[in-house]
Amino acid sequence: MSQMDISTRTEEGGWRSKPSFMTWRARDVVYVMRHHWIPCLFAAGFLFVVSVESSIKMVSESSPPFDIGFVATESLHHILASSPDLNTGLAALNSVLGVMQVSYIAWTWLIEGRPRATITALFLFTCRGVLGYCTQLPLSKEYLGSAIDFPLGNLSFFYFFSGHVAGATIASLDMRRMQRLRLAMLFDILNVLQSIRLLATRGHYTIDLAGGVAAAILFDSLAGKYEANTRKRQL
Repeated sequence: MSQMDISTRTEEGGWRSKPSFMTWRARDVVYVMRHHWIPCLFAAGFLFVVSVESSIKMVSESSPPFDIGFVATESLHHILASSPDLNTGLAALNSVLGVMQVSYIAWTWLIEGRPRATITALFLFTCRGVLGYCTQLPLSKEYLGSAIDFPLGNLSFFYFFSGHVAGATIASLDMRRMQRLRLAMLFDILNVLQSIRLLATRGHYTIDLAGGVAAAILFDSLAGKYEANTRKRQL
């Protein structure tokens, strides 16, 4: 075989006398690096992160949280802080996107009869509420709020994870599933612009945005499994 055999059980159900890694040969390693380069890349990333994490000093109690997204959007933050009308205008556009994604998710269920996106949203925002309540983070001192931001009224909100980003990702995933690729690309672009604005206004940390994307993908998968299991029980 030109592939690593990671199993240590024999066909009879017993165990080999040698551990699996002792049977690896040089050509097995080459095979893995050529045909499984993505896990190899993540393995290198893991080693790099371990070395970096152990050498970085923790942020002191007297210092504000460090966020690479805040650093990258520092100039835009100053522009919005000095231009309240521009900040309000961008908040209004962001609210339009929020209404668009909610409308699309509701449309897929109420009009098209496909509940997966709605189930995903219900799973996701319930989880977000639980996690947000468990760890309640203070607003950044640089936060730039707006009374017309979605949800309207400049209400309090949970930081982790971003409902704005998660909702747009749920809609985009459903659009791709239905081969509405151009519409999905539009939502992805708007989601990126929304993310930049949320960082610039200090409405979310970078980890909140990444968490929103990851949560949408996870709960979309769980909703798909829920639908599949429901159909099996009905047969």
